[in-house]
Amino acid sequence: MADLGYIQYGQDLDYTPAADTAAGAVVVLSQLVAVAPRPIAAGKLGSVITRGVVFLPCTTGSTGAQGDLVYYYATSGIANATTGVYAGKLAAARAATDVTCKVLLGHGR
Repeated sequence: MADLGYIQYGQDLDYTPAADTAAGAVVVLSQLVAVAPRPIAAGKLGSVITRGVVFLPCTTGSTGAQGDLVYYYATSGIANATTGVYAGKLAAARAATDVTCKVLLGHGR
């Protein structure tokens, strides 16, 4: 019989990267956006966070209100309001000149 029941809270997930991963790097796991809180060496077990408020690089020229949806487009490495994998919601309003935005990771749409 398979083990059933509680495993972990889920804010931190085990992650073994194929390449070195820098602290603060955004990691896209299929449809899940996570952030490495510390460096992880290639092939070594580490962890990524899926909850909490983090800075993500964002598109300039557009604004956003606290609570607006945020997506992360892995190809460009930029968070935006329309394209990519759902990342979370703006934790604070952002101005058109901001190059980073505060994102509350992983909260439902």
